[in-house]
Amino acid sequence: MNVEGEISLLVGEMQRLGTRDADGRLSVKFGVLFQDDKCANLFEALMGTLKAAKRRKIVTYEGELLLQGVHDDVDIVLLQN
Repeated sequence: MNVEGEISLLVGEMQRLGTRDADGRLSVKFGVLFQDDKCANLFEALMGTLKAAKRRKIVTYEGELLLQGVHDDVDIVLLQN
């Protein structure tokens, strides 16, 4: 699958799993995405998809690399649908 397709799937999964904050922005914890069975089957390399989406300013999160366990509580915020 191409990168744009993977990012589109990521946005869909964030909409399914995420919650809206007081500003109306949709966010989901990295651990929630990483541990979700559907996401595990969809994304061959979740971190690679997240990095590509961040470069395109579709999502944002703190740091460059997110690791399961260590960064489970990091919010991934959807910037555009």
